[in-house]
Amino acid sequence: MSAMHNKYKALLIDLDGTMYHGDTPIEGASQFITYLQEHNWLYRFVTNNSSATAQQVAERLNTMGISANAEHICTSAQATAHYIAKQCGSNQPKAFIIGEHGLRSALLDAGIEITDENPDYVVQGIDKSFNYDKASQAITLIRAGATFIMTNPDLLLPANGGFIPGAGSIGAMLQASSGQQPIVIGKPSKILVHYALSQLGIEAHEALVVGDNMSTDIAAGVHSGCGTVLLYTGLTNANNKSYYTEQAGCDANYIFETIYDFQHFLMKN
Repeated sequence: MSAMHNKYKALLIDLDGTMYHGDTPIEGASQFITYLQEHNWLYRFVTNNSSATAQQVAERLNTMGISANAEHICTSAQATAHYIAKQCGSNQPKAFIIGEHGLRSALLDAGIEITDENPDYVVQGIDKSFNYDKASQAITLIRAGATFIMTNPDLLLPANGGFIPGAGSIGAMLQASSGQQPIVIGKPSKILVHYALSQLGIEAHEALVVGDNMSTDIAAGVHSGCGTVLLYTGLTNANNKSYYTEQAGCDANYIFETIYDFQHFLMKN
């Protein structure tokens, strides 16, 4: 067992930009996950995506040749449901949602009633059928006292070679019109990271957060007390690293050009 494995027990691995781009796996991703499995590393794929269920995310990874099953996945939707259930204890919480199947499924699985009548929470993620009526309903409920929760703050998402508005863009509209700041679950918030840590049963200092985005992945790791690994496989590269470091207000503990480089580092250390 490597010295690195003695210091750290688990990896919390980002998906988009770290394991794949769109429907294309990043070179070395499949071999890297096989290596983790063969060497008894604990790990979770930790994603801000709230639109898909854990099973759907796992199926997508397997289609790309990256070994995964639902128990390996931690989504912002699951972490949101866990957060609400924990806040409410034995009382059954009620939520109005703006979101897609993954979010609805996670809330229902956690025993949260979905309703538009006197909800305790307005829970908002990405919603490709978002419209003015949903916005009006949400801000009315927030202004009436419902707690505003946003699954993740991503403003833009890559799609078909371009970009689409992310959950954070919808949230910005609701925040501006309701006058209320949301509780944010996904990265860079530490709530999603702590949810993943609880799934693994380990402490923050025993985990490495691995990702390509300084402002979400690395910032979440720093906020949570984890070690951090930045890969130049997605958003961040050597040319823009200083800009994104300044934007994030933090830096990574380890930086690697490729997944292969990171794997070799784990093997040697």
